Amino acid sequence: MKRLLVVMSVLLVAFAVTLTAQSFTVYTTLEELAAKELFDRYEQVTGIRVDWVRLSGGEAEARMEAERLNPQASIWVGGVGLNHISAKLKGLTTPYFSRAAANTPDQFKDPEGYWLGLYLGPLAFVTNVDRARELGIQPPAGWFEILDSKYAGLVRVANPNTSGTAYNLITCMISLFGGDEDLAFLYLKKLDRSIDMYTRSGSAGGKSVAIGEIPIAIGYAHDMVKLKAEGANIVINVPEEGTGFEIASMSLIKDGPDPVNAKKLYDWILTEEAQAIIASWYVIPVSKIAPKHPLSFSMEEIRTVHQDYVWDADNKERLLDRWTSEIGSGL
Repeated sequence: MKRLLVVMSVLLVAFAVTLTAQSFTVYTTLEELAAKELFDRYEQVTGIRVDWVRLSGGEAEARMEAERLNPQASIWVGGVGLNHISAKLKGLTTPYFSRAAANTPDQFKDPEGYWLGLYLGPLAFVTNVDRARELGIQPPAGWFEILDSKYAGLVRVANPNTSGTAYNLITCMISLFGGDEDLAFLYLKKLDRSIDMYTRSGSAGGKSVAIGEIPIAIGYAHDMVKLKAEGANIVINVPEEGTGFEIASMSLIKDGPDPVNAKKLYDWILTEEAQAIIASWYVIPVSKIAPKHPLSFSMEEIRTVHQDYVWDADNKERLLDRWTSEIGSGL
């Protein structure tokens, strides 16, 4: 009897270890519903449970930095590529050359293997048609029009200290003004008069527009197209002067507790099945095997500014400090 109990105990311990090995933690900057769809499908296909934690780009980078000596997650999926470049420069991520990455063009992945792009998303304006009509305003067509006093306090955007989307707005302005940082910040100070609130997440403003809480928001176009497809009475305009765009990416976290499962997920995300799921989010996938959603924008349809992502990453801390000092100090 005693021997049987010992054998059963050993089997229970082995079973518990097996269960533990078949789950791992992922940080993601994908929207909650998108993350659930992607990771639930992965679990169905592989039987491996993904314990995912949703964070904004800035929050994910900050948590990885705080956990540098004891990482709690093994892979970071989604989030503006700039945050992934910054994480690389801080030594928070580790290189991985997946064979499946051959379908991703070189301009959308790190040559040293630290990050890989998943999709593109341009900055845009979203306007609630009903609220705009009530207020007697037209949806803004460009960056300079949205500075008009008629939009004062009617626009919502994220805080660049917590959102890669909003930091992209800063770098977009620097590019738009030909690299003149002072002119860019002069613009951002004027834009501040139009802003009613700086949110933590880049997509939060668009959601507020969809329910009529605020008439206008600045964010990424794919988040807005999704809201429109779900029935929101909104208009989406890509700024006529030119706009910045994100490269949503993924990276392996340095010294993560489960690199084997992290690499398995990384490889699967680059398969046709996973790429089709990503395309369904109204984004612009960069993989050659990904389909294009009929409702989404294409980069050929919009005018973009030149972006130097390495410069943007190298100067991020300094630019955020300046934004906080000159614009966000009263928040």
